[in-house]
Amino acid sequence: MEKDTAAIKATVRKYISDRFFKQGSSGELTDSTPLISGGVIDSIATMQLVTFLEKEFHFEFQAHEVDRDNLDTIEIIANFIYSKISG
Repeated sequence: MEKDTAAIKATVRKYISDRFFKQGSSGELTDSTPLISGGVIDSIATMQLVTFLEKEFHFEFQAHEVDRDNLDTIEIIANFIYSKISG
């Protein structure tokens, strides 16, 4: 099932908000909030996010793809996932 980037963003935002923000504090989370470079998620949380994304969207990251270039914001994540599952 192909998902558009808006649906991907909503799914990723909910996961990050539920998993990494204290209840009620995710109001600052936007599509451009820096997750890795901003210290929202650390290396362990990044791996948890990768595992979630792989299961949720049915694709596998290559080792070189697990980095800030593909995972630093919800916008970047959604575009990366869309490129992986739409092609």
